[in-house]
Amino acid sequence: MTQELEHQFVTELEQNQNIVHKVCSLYTNNRDAHNDLFQEITIQLWKAYPKFRGDSKFSTWMYRVALNTAITLYRKSKKQPKTQDFDSVVYRIQSEEYDPTEQQQINLMYAAVKQLGDIDKALVFLYLEDKNYKEIAETLGISEVNARVKMNRIKTKLKAILNP
Repeated sequence: MTQELEHQFVTELEQNQNIVHKVCSLYTNNRDAHNDLFQEITIQLWKAYPKFRGDSKFSTWMYRVALNTAITLYRKSKKQPKTQDFDSVVYRIQSEEYDPTEQQQINLMYAAVKQLGDIDKALVFLYLEDKNYKEIAETLGISEVNARVKMNRIKTKLKAILNP
């Protein structure tokens, strides 16, 4: 890879790294797994970058690579034994900005989303990122109509999970 291409990649990654962190948060339960997944996604982005043609925005391409990498690793990790999430044991220091009720609702939503299938998780993630259905469809490689239908079904599933 040329130095110019390397510089472009690093610049794009720095500007869009929050995408990778959000994907990692969705597919992992602890800081070590998050860091491992972040590293793996970065490696996959690096390997694939010379083939990036610019047909879509870099961020859309990045979502696709990140989600595909996370889903692949998530499926492999299902075969491994479960461990205790240390982050859930750590106590938070309350501050004026910290709203425990809001945090509890966010935690419940994340727990509900984590019960969904791989593609459904990715779709919810992109929806919560305020991506329109066209961008969601492009990122996931499905039709726009399919993205809308899936999202409506997912909303019903999430309501059932959150309000048994």
